[in-house]
Amino acid sequence: MFTPSFSAEQQRELAKRLAAFLSQYNHLTDSYIIEFFSEDLWHTLPSTWLLVLQDLTYPQIADLLLDTYHEDRRYPSVWPLSLLAFRATAHALAFPRECRGKVAGLLKPEEFQENQSQSSLLGHIFRKHVKPKKQHEIRKLGMLVKQLCDQTDCRKVVDVGSGQGHLTRFLSFGLGLSVTAIEADHTLVSMASRFDGQLLWALEKERQKKNYSSSQLALSQPFPRHVAGWVNPRASWEAFIKQLRAADHITKGPPTPSGPSKKRPRDFDHQGCSCIIQTSPSHNSTCLDAHSQDANKNEAEEELSGNCCSDIQAVDQEFVSQDKNSLQSRPDFVLTGLHACGDLSATLLRHFVNCPHVRGITSVACCYMKITTKENPTPPGLVIPSAPLIPDTGSFTNEFGYPMSSWVAGLPGHQLSYKAREGACHAVEDYIRRLREESELLRTHCYRAMLETFIRDTRPDLRRAGIQTIKKAHLLPFIEYARLGLARVGLPPNLPLDLERVEAMLRHQNRVVVYFSLALLLAPVVETLVLLDRMIYLQENGVDCHLVPLFNPNFSPRNFVLVALKPSGQ
Repeated sequence: MFTPSFSAEQQRELAKRLAAFLSQYNHLTDSYIIEFFSEDLWHTLPSTWLLVLQDLTYPQIADLLLDTYHEDRRYPSVWPLSLLAFRATAHALAFPRECRGKVAGLLKPEEFQENQSQSSLLGHIFRKHVKPKKQHEIRKLGMLVKQLCDQTDCRKVVDVGSGQGHLTRFLSFGLGLSVTAIEADHTLVSMASRFDGQLLWALEKERQKKNYSSSQLALSQPFPRHVAGWVNPRASWEAFIKQLRAADHITKGPPTPSGPSKKRPRDFDHQGCSCIIQTSPSHNSTCLDAHSQDANKNEAEEELSGNCCSDIQAVDQEFVSQDKNSLQSRPDFVLTGLHACGDLSATLLRHFVNCPHVRGITSVACCYMKITTKENPTPPGLVIPSAPLIPDTGSFTNEFGYPMSSWVAGLPGHQLSYKAREGACHAVEDYIRRLREESELLRTHCYRAMLETFIRDTRPDLRRAGIQTIKKAHLLPFIEYARLGLARVGLPPNLPLDLERVEAMLRHQNRVVVYFSLALLLAPVVETLVLLDRMIYLQENGVDCHLVPLFNPNFSPRNFVLVALKPSGQ
């Protein structure tokens, strides 16, 4: 599994083709579907395409345009060669999103066929508080990390952007690895410790039933260490290692078992969590690109009824500012990040390349729109701390999240706009399913595009105004939808609307869906270029890697994991 996917020359050639193809069609990747009517996007397409696309049914859009694996293509009319070439090239250049040997299009993994909410392959103690999607991901990635640890002779793992600690618990309690988890959101770190305690409580009950002593657990089980800290993309790997060493500097010990009742097993004397430390000021706890920004924080707040680690310990500054040479004493480890967002994934890859202690890495990326680029160094959602998090004796870097490789940076047309990268995060398989089901949800884009025209009629300066999701918008008449949307941008909700114009635009809903599907067809191509750039970066630094479509894409849209091992002696 851990052999290169293809040669360095093939990687570079593919990147060249990707950049050339995407630059040719950047009018699609860079367009905003909410401007479909206001910018007349339909007529930006070749006229020969319009004739064959305008009358397609939703299932035909799925079968003839988006589904890579659909073989029985029955065309209602003769398509122009340019459109056929566009579709074929998009499918050919994108990395395959299905695992080899798996049935394409299977909506849910086989582990959920008996029970849609519980994985049959994951122990019940690891399913608590974990949604099915995450169950699937932590089991698959956890086993891959364990395989990587076996190949590198490492028992230590660092889980970055660990959120509520679901992957961390499986790696530690399930697979017997020594795990340090680092997460920027202090609330999620507190929850991770609390859930650790609940798992220990469940294990303790099982051991009592089997007449095992709890001391056996304390002696043999590698308890996870949680670090509340922000991984600075601009900081050196030495600073990153110091954050991790802070976790090793504190007193080790299991968190207090935390069951559903106030009663605690007597064998555990620890009160509070002794394995949680803080490596950043509280006002800097907002994550730049860590996975915590995409965790379900509402769910986290509802489940957090108490804080088992009220005494979060500050980093010993004397310890943190120790000499760089003392870092050499740290054992080697494997680095992992499950859906580490934006620049965080790029940062972990750079630490993997530059830090001698990191022997392997499994990187699962997401939120490509949050990646910094030369053209867009501060994308929306980027949060920069107001002060350095910890002393850093190493050099800072001004490198961007894309491109990482020298090769891609030198290609003409390699630039990817914010909108193109945002589109790469869309779930193609989910949209195909909606098309085949002719879901009413498909009218949502049309509604928003219609609303945009009326907003601009009233306020020409108000473009692409942010309107948060209107619940069940697809079930509302457009007039009611518009009333709610206008109020959210500060316009009168009873603004008079031309009903004839409303009806005329509603009749073009099918065209809105077609245009969005054409742009969506390029989403996997954009993702491929971003991931390939990272593969070439590793190759330029003497590291071979493999890209694995590890998760079921119908279940987990960002399903690629980049796996890399350092050669012996490096």
